[in-house]
Amino acid sequence: MKKAMVILLALALCFCTVGAFAAPPKVGMCIYKFDDTFMSYVRNNIETLAKGNLDLSTQDSQFDQPKQNDQVDQFLTQKVKALAINMVDPSAAKVLIDKAAKKKVPLVLFNREPGDLDLNTFPNVYYVGAKAQESGTMEGQIVAKYWKAHPEADLNKDGKLQYVMLMGDPSNSDAKYRTQFSIEAVQAAGIKVEQLAVDTAMWDRPKAQEKMAAWLAAYAGKIEIVFANNDDMALGAIEALKAAGYFKGGKYMPVVGVDATPPALDALEQGTLLGTVLNDDKGQGTATYELAASLAAGKPAATTVGKLANKDGKADAKGHYIWVPYQMVTLDNYKQFKK
Repeated sequence: MKKAMVILLALALCFCTVGAFAAPPKVGMCIYKFDDTFMSYVRNNIETLAKGNLDLSTQDSQFDQPKQNDQVDQFLTQKVKALAINMVDPSAAKVLIDKAAKKKVPLVLFNREPGDLDLNTFPNVYYVGAKAQESGTMEGQIVAKYWKAHPEADLNKDGKLQYVMLMGDPSNSDAKYRTQFSIEAVQAAGIKVEQLAVDTAMWDRPKAQEKMAAWLAAYAGKIEIVFANNDDMALGAIEALKAAGYFKGGKYMPVVGVDATPPALDALEQGTLLGTVLNDDKGQGTATYELAASLAAGKPAATTVGKLANKDGKADAKGHYIWVPYQMVTLDNYKQFKK
């Protein structure tokens, strides 16, 4: 009997030991704010992939960088094996990198690109995202194609495209580059432009609706195109336009955005959104998860989404970037992106 008990205890100890070794590594993740539509898709994808593979804890930073700094400190105190951080303020990247480096914890930054920062300062820091310049260029190309095909879009027949621009967070490079490169792409197509108004709506749909309503009152009959740095703001502008009688009885206003979120694709199908640019939430989420999982397990950085590259996008086995490409989305191809 005693011999049998000894054997059972030994087996139990063995199983406990195996279980301890098999426990998934702890990873801490912060999202700059949970109610951002695009980031909710990225977050859901990461959390789905992590189930059974990572002990993942996710925090809402509520658009508050000091709060996010505290959340990172808490994760480090909990001895996480890796961090995945969607920064509130990209200019705070060095603070987060220094925190991770001090504890020798790998760090994956994603979606909100750090500013002019050398990621080589810490061997185990990486960035996953898309080049905002590309999304701006594609927005502009969508508008240029429409403008040339629809002479009636030039409401005052002055040969210039009069536009308003809804910007995201001015501290975010995506907002800066989408604003700049969208207009440059229109001009590169040989189209003269005139800016009527530009202001930030902080990526937010209600704020964009409010801004657009004010612009419709201030520039009655003068606005010919609405640019938005993301789809949520484009949809906010569309709500204001609907309230002003647009999209019925032949009254139309072209609106473009970025992200290709499901609500935006619905608006495109309904004819209220001219076009958008796919910001690949699945690709960004998958690359972030795979990098964090590899690093947390003590393995080299690796992802199936793309190869490591330098900041300029050139493949580099020692690079610290994974660039996920954008795709132009219009009425011609939107169905292939519907989920």
